[in-house]
Order: sequence, then C-alpha cells, then structure tokens
Amino acid sequence: MARTEKLYRIVAHPAAMTTLARKLRLVDYFALAFGTMVGVGWLVLMDDWLGRGGPLGSILGFALGGVLLLPVGYVYGQWVQRLPDAASEAAYTAQVFPPLVSYFTGWMMLLAYFIVCPWEAVAVGKIAAYILPSLNSLPLYSVAGQPVFLPRLILGIALTLFLATLNYRGIRVSANFQKIATSALLLIFVLLAGFSGARGAAANFHPVFHATPFVSILLTLQIVPYFLTGFESIPKYAEEAQPDFREKSYTKAIGLALGVGVFFYAGSIAAVAYIAPWESLLGRRFATAIAFEQGIGARWPVELILFMAFFGLLQCFNGNFAASTRLLFAYGRRRSIHTGFGTVHQVFQTPSVAIVGITVGTLAGLFLGDALLVPVTEVGSMASALGWFAACLSFWIVERRMSMRIVTGVGIAVSLLLFLMKVLPAFPGHFSHAEWIAFGIWAALGVILRVWR
Repeated sequence: MARTEKLYRIVAHPAAMTTLARKLRLVDYFALAFGTMVGVGWLVLMDDWLGRGGPLGSILGFALGGVLLLPVGYVYGQWVQRLPDAASEAAYTAQVFPPLVSYFTGWMMLLAYFIVCPWEAVAVGKIAAYILPSLNSLPLYSVAGQPVFLPRLILGIALTLFLATLNYRGIRVSANFQKIATSALLLIFVLLAGFSGARGAAANFHPVFHATPFVSILLTLQIVPYFLTGFESIPKYAEEAQPDFREKSYTKAIGLALGVGVFFYAGSIAAVAYIAPWESLLGRRFATAIAFEQGIGARWPVELILFMAFFGLLQCFNGNFAASTRLLFAYGRRRSIHTGFGTVHQVFQTPSVAIVGITVGTLAGLFLGDALLVPVTEVGSMASALGWFAACLSFWIVERRMSMRIVTGVGIAVSLLLFLMKVLPAFPGHFSHAEWIAFGIWAALGVILRVWR
C-alpha cells in the first residue's frame, strides 16, 4: 500500500493550500456526527415512521439499518486514516475513477447534507407554531397546497443567519455549541424514556407491525439512510483535528456516533408506542408530543419534548451546515467548481465563502415551506446510499487484503441495496415523479457549477 498512500498525499494536498484551524478532539467529532444524524425527525415524522412499520417494524428497521451500516462506517474509518481530505467521497473515488465520476459522487453526498439545512429551517417554524399558534398567520403563498406563513419564514431566516455566523467565527465555536445541544438532547431523552417506562403499557404496542413483518421493516429501512446520515461526516473535518489527534480515533468516533444514533431513534419509537396506543397517532402532527400528553394526562411533557426538539433541531442544523460547507470548500479547493469557494478566512480559519454559499442555498430552500419535509427524506436517503456505495467500491478496488475486502464487500452490497430500494419501481416506497424532479434539479445545478468554474 506504500505506493498508493503516496498517491493519496499528492491528490489530497495540492500545493499552495491554505489550511483550516486544527482544534477538534474525539468528543467534538462525536458531537458533530451525532448532531448531523439526529434532529427533529423523531418529533415531526413519528407518525410517518409508525405508519410505515408499526412500533416493532420501525424499531427493527432502524436497528437493522444500523447493523448493516457498520461495514460502511468501518470503510470510512479506514479511508479517513489514509486520506484525511475534506472532499471525502470525491477524494476517495478520485483514486480509481475518472474526474467526472468523482465530481458527481461528492456532489450527491453534498445533497445529503445540504438538503437537511432548509428542512431544519422549515421545521423550527413548524415546532414553534405548535406552542404559539399565532405564528400560523399572514400566509404569503402556497407550495403543493401547503401555505408559507410570514412569521415562520422570518424565524427560519433568523436561525439560518445565526448558525451561519456561528460557523463563520470558527470550528471551535461551532463544536462547543454542538456539544451543549447534544448533551441537553440526550439528557431530556433519558428523562422521557423513564416517564414512558413508568406510565406506559405493553398493550399500546399492539399490533406490533403495520403490515406484514417483511414489508413493515422494509418500508422503514428505506428511510434509515437519511436519518443515519452523519456518521460519515467525520472525514469532512479530518483536516481540522488537533495535531496530537490519534488516527484510529476517527473510526472510534464513527462507531460511537452510529451506535448512539440508532439507539436514540429506536428508543424514541419504543417510548412513544409504549406510552400511548400508536394507531391513534397516525396522521397526527407532532405524534411524539401527543403520545406523552395522552399517556401522562398533562401538558408539561409537551413543553419538555418541544424544548428537547429545539436542541435537536439546532444540533442537526449546525452539524449538516458545517459538513456541507466543508464539502463545498473542498470542491473549490480542488478546482472542481469556482475556486472562490475554496477560500479560507485569514482570521477565523474557516471556509468563509463556502459558508456564505450554503447560507444562500438554505434561505432559498426555506421558501418552499412545509411541502419540503417528507420528500426531502426520500431524496436524502438515495443520495446518502449512493455516496456510501461509491466510497466502499473505491476502497475495495485499492485494498488488497482479503479480510478487509470481505468487510468492504458487505458495505458495497448494503449501500447498493439501499440505493436500489429508492430508484427501482419494484420496491414499495420508490421515488415519485416529484422526487426524480428534485434529484434532476440538483444534478443540473452540479453541471452548471462545474461549467461555470
């Protein structure tokens, strides 16, 4: 591998490169990855999850998804040790595939992160309106039959600008903010799980599947890539590790983020279905909050859940925002798109122009309103699976040890299956016309930016 590793260094570190600040530790990597993975889906989309699989089908879908993704996480841990480049999937595939394949692989992975940013910007208004119904006033226009309200739009814009400023000021500021939000989220999760265990009943779980066991698990498994996207964000910050950071700690951070993320999602589903009859929650907005209000018979659990959701939203928004900016920055630095995106701020050592670019894109997506929520889940799942497949396939080609090739082969099979489940009509829950259109628009934007450079 010595000859290959030499090639890695040449490709990953072109001459005259400005560097980002090196300030991240293991706990920072975990917080950034876990935060990228866990937002407010457990509150906003719980009725959709239960409608797909029922309580046991959904839990098994997330658990199975986590187990299947372990080989993918292992491959990323190996790649980042050999090639610590913020371009991640684009850099990995560049070792074995033509530039165009490398470019669009990274471009699809950027979609998986970036698309979450307007999602969270929309979700903050949706959550706030549950507490303050007056925010559902002054409708400006409608998208796919969903009105866009001025107060909620202003709230989303304010949050986007706040997080943009936070990231502009430095990765240390962003990571500290991420740790606070993650700690608060996990603490409240433990409290709510305890309340569910004390006040719930096993009878609320029945029926345990919404359809047949196979279909219930499959329909949930299809969205797992979107909600578990984040463990592979760690390589995007590989160039920002403290000088004494141990390379093997990347793999440890990836495994920890993936494991805790799966446990959080499965535990959330179990807590909701245990404290209230889950079938009564289908089609209900904020099913998680409604379940605890019904089960405990008081309003205060709703306030606690919404407080928890606020921290989840902040950490997910911030994590995906930071990962998106690193990928966009790496593209500019590699001259795949306009080199201006590869600019590093002289004082804060942050990818300042890339941060501005993601901010503008997020604000544009925010104007689509609530119609953005569920379709985004589907497109993001496909983009994540495609990026994982390309990273695993690239590693299988460069790796010669049989034991690692076997593990990588499992990662290839899993990610390819997750990708095919979204694009082949033979699978239930495949892409709709609207989702193909959204995917096509993103691909066209990639073509435009590549030509514009």
